[in-house]
Amino acid sequence: MSQDFVKDITKRDVDFAQWYTDIVRKAELADYSSVKGCMVLRPAGYSLWENIQRYVDDRLKEMRHENVAMPMLIPEHMLLKEAEHVEGFAPEVAWVTHGGDSELAERLAIRPTSEVLFAEHFRNIIHSYRDLPKLYNQWVSVVRWEKTTRPFLRTTEFFWQEGHTCHVDHDDADREALLILDLYKEVCEEVLAIPVVGGRKTESERFAGAIETYTNETLMYDGKALQITTSHHLGDNFGKAFDIKYTAKDGKEKFVHQTSWAITTRSIGALIMVHGDDRGMVMPPRIAPVQVMIVPIAQNKAGVLENAKALEDKLHSEKIRVRLDDSDKNPGWKFNETEMKGIPVRIEMGPRDIENQQVIVVRRDTGEKIAMPMEGLTENIVKLLDEIQKNLFESAKKRADEKTEYMEDRETFNARIEKGGFAVTPWCGDASCEEKVKEETTATSRCMTFEDNEEPIVGKTCPHCGKEAKHIVHWAKAY
Repeated sequence: MSQDFVKDITKRDVDFAQWYTDIVRKAELADYSSVKGCMVLRPAGYSLWENIQRYVDDRLKEMRHENVAMPMLIPEHMLLKEAEHVEGFAPEVAWVTHGGDSELAERLAIRPTSEVLFAEHFRNIIHSYRDLPKLYNQWVSVVRWEKTTRPFLRTTEFFWQEGHTCHVDHDDADREALLILDLYKEVCEEVLAIPVVGGRKTESERFAGAIETYTNETLMYDGKALQITTSHHLGDNFGKAFDIKYTAKDGKEKFVHQTSWAITTRSIGALIMVHGDDRGMVMPPRIAPVQVMIVPIAQNKAGVLENAKALEDKLHSEKIRVRLDDSDKNPGWKFNETEMKGIPVRIEMGPRDIENQQVIVVRRDTGEKIAMPMEGLTENIVKLLDEIQKNLFESAKKRADEKTEYMEDRETFNARIEKGGFAVTPWCGDASCEEKVKEETTATSRCMTFEDNEEPIVGKTCPHCGKEAKHIVHWAKAY
């Protein structure tokens, strides 16, 4: 039964890309739609996004951000105002050219991102230093016409939160961008159990129109990197392009400094590729839509379903996300289905267990089976969920650390890139050198971590070109 149930999942080490797609479908996270690159978020997938959304939204509100809603359509002339921004997004923009049967006088872009929409609004409502800072956020979907798509990781339409803020000066905006990066690290590590490295993007990898892009990067099981969250310091670029001025305390007019930042449904793709295994999805308890599944054994026997239901009610009353599978499927099928969907804890309860005042508890992360007495069960389940959360993070961190290597020579660099993982090297800071590395190895600069670049780089040379090094860079092949 066990083998039959998972026969449609490709082995992770045989074909990682196909394994990923199999997990998305078999764990019922998403399905394909009739439009290429668009996906249907099924209840399990959307519940994951809701849990991420709930956590981030609560934290943003604690930080005094306010939610707003912007239109999804952008007039072409408005998009053209910030040239660098437009150039960065031009290949991905989807255009509306007709309203009904009539051709529009001006094309309308379906938002690939909303900097220009917020900029126009900020120009209308910001006049004085007393109006600042403006800390706005919205929860929407956006459209980017991607050539190659994969569920969650890169889709034509995807969901995200989109933060946009205005500040009096460079330093205030920079503090905001870094605070948000820290929030995202908290979400990744504390909620998703995904370890990240944070830092700056190189100039060529920055968001179009930004003066700094801060990023959290992480490694997937196959050794490829994923940019899981970004926070952009936009400086006064959009302020100047859209004439967003305010009167300062000294009576002088100044341009606002802005930030923008986002976490997207791509994080669910990361969740799959960091924690999933050959049996399916593995959910960290803090993000799992269902933390505990109760499976009654011999449920036709007197008292089994009644006791299972009573346990479900008790766990639910303690704020544990719990379900009782009282369907007519056989227990073996229920066990495999629970594992496929990555539910952190399974509780098995049959007549003998009830008689012995215990249950059998099975961990999804390790497969360990534990006989737990009914007395104190709720407290023990809470402790177990915390233990599973910690174990998943530590296991992912260990894998990432083993695939992160510092070197100062090309041969070791090429070998690390070929095996997968982060190759960390000194770098000259020259964009042409960076491009040559990309051409020769398909690896890209992922970030210049804060820790590695806290002090000036002295006495190091760039292994890629031999020039004096100015930065320490994490490189990797990436999704």
